[in-house]
Amino acid sequence: MSETNFQLVLVRHGHSEWNLSHRFTGWTDIQLTEIGLTEAKQAGQRLASEGFEFDAAHVSVLTRTRQTAETILEAARHPAIPIHETWHLNERHYGCLQGMDKDEIFAAWGEERSRRWWRDYSDPPPELAEDDPRHPRFDSRYDKLDPALLPRSESLSQCQARLLPYWNDALALNILAGQRLLVISHGNTLRSLRMHLEDIDPDAIEQVEIPSGIPLVYRLNKRLEPIGMEWLE
Repeated sequence: MSETNFQLVLVRHGHSEWNLSHRFTGWTDIQLTEIGLTEAKQAGQRLASEGFEFDAAHVSVLTRTRQTAETILEAARHPAIPIHETWHLNERHYGCLQGMDKDEIFAAWGEERSRRWWRDYSDPPPELAEDDPRHPRFDSRYDKLDPALLPRSESLSQCQARLLPYWNDALALNILAGQRLLVISHGNTLRSLRMHLEDIDPDAIEQVEIPSGIPLVYRLNKRLEPIGMEWLE
């Protein structure tokens, strides 16, 4: 592996069941649809046809990312590799918006304010109450985490602040050690990572979209700055 040409591939998980009803998913654990599984299969086939190989995959603790990773690797007929799960790669937590569709949100809070919550870099949606069953403290997957770390809502800025320690302490170090990583995560988490890698302005990041199931390939130098990027559509 050339020290000035490291590989990183990012993929947003495939289409999920709540995408069909336009509900804000966040940390809710929702399965992929058949469309989502097909997207992941096609992503694996594209990666295989381009000759991509990986040493490890990193996913969130939410099922839809592991389903995507396993389907991609199976479709690529890829040799078995470790799949690491971390809550740092979870989707942004949408607080009180989680589980609601856009019409319900507009009716409750108005369209202008609602759109600011889900696109603005620094403005989080209303927080969940401590006794709200959607609060992550009621999910056994987070039992070993300090409860103070569990969000009741997140802005994109807060999502990025939760992601970057994992980038610095795990992903970046593994890439610099020569590992070819496949990272399967969520729209806002990957927007946060793109913002960091590409030095995107907070105002500009509001317009950045991450399509589901399309691999984004980075070539990075030894400072982990992009020297090339390509969507494998």
